[in-house]
Amino acid sequence: MKNQRPAALVDRPALARHRARARLDQAGFLHDEARFELQERLIDVNRSFTRPAIVTPFPAEWDGFLPGAVVVPDAEVIDLAPGAQDLVIHAMGLHWADDPVGQIVQCRRALAPDGLFLAVCFAGETLGELRAALGQAEIETLGGLSPRIAPMGELRDLGGLLQRAGFALPVADSTRREVHYATLPDLMADLRAMGETNALASRHRAPTPRRLFRRAAEIYAAGFPAEGGRIRATFELAFLTGWTPHESQQKPLRPGSANTRLADALQTTEFDDTATPVLDREPD
Repeated sequence: MKNQRPAALVDRPALARHRARARLDQAGFLHDEARFELQERLIDVNRSFTRPAIVTPFPAEWDGFLPGAVVVPDAEVIDLAPGAQDLVIHAMGLHWADDPVGQIVQCRRALAPDGLFLAVCFAGETLGELRAALGQAEIETLGGLSPRIAPMGELRDLGGLLQRAGFALPVADSTRREVHYATLPDLMADLRAMGETNALASRHRAPTPRRLFRRAAEIYAAGFPAEGGRIRATFELAFLTGWTPHESQQKPLRPGSANTRLADALQTTEFDDTATPVLDREPD
């Protein structure tokens, strides 16, 4: 029996429609934050890149971020030639990928040896408040739960993707942004303008009763208040960094190859496997 392809997590046509309707001129502040953080990381690298590429679902928003960069969409097959780039940035699309490892592997193949990969995407704590409010409201009003917010990868899991894709010196870190809104409809309007509304393949297709959103707004206001009678929403941006392997890169030492004992460096006593430190200690 042939292996069947796993069911898609994302409704790609719906996601494309949402992204086409995005108004990042009105709600692009998280892209601004992502660009700032990426620029800081590139400054820290202190290297010039002459063949950069950017993979993103929002090419107009990222065009011009790096001089001379090739900007391509985050399609299932990324349009980059093998070994052609010395820097690839995957910007604000990885959280919607059915196969995030595949996306990262393709970016690695597009890089020359000792090339740099950077990615930024939404991570685990993003919209945690909205997820909780909608879930409770749906249970109360409809008697069950349905997929309304895409699952976001935890930072440790996202970092593991770099290792699975074969990158050296992998690093994953994140930054959190708390945004205040007057009401829940204002938050939802911003998500539509970002192109980040529900595009899950398993979502309910029937219209959502208004009473669900009215109850969700009440739960949200009571559970996640901000100053001035507003509500708060958390966005977590994860940043992934990895290098294509090269002989010039630092490598971990082999076990047992150290020239200095840790016990000597700490000026303490080293015990063997049979020692019982509490019993072996000399009385005071």
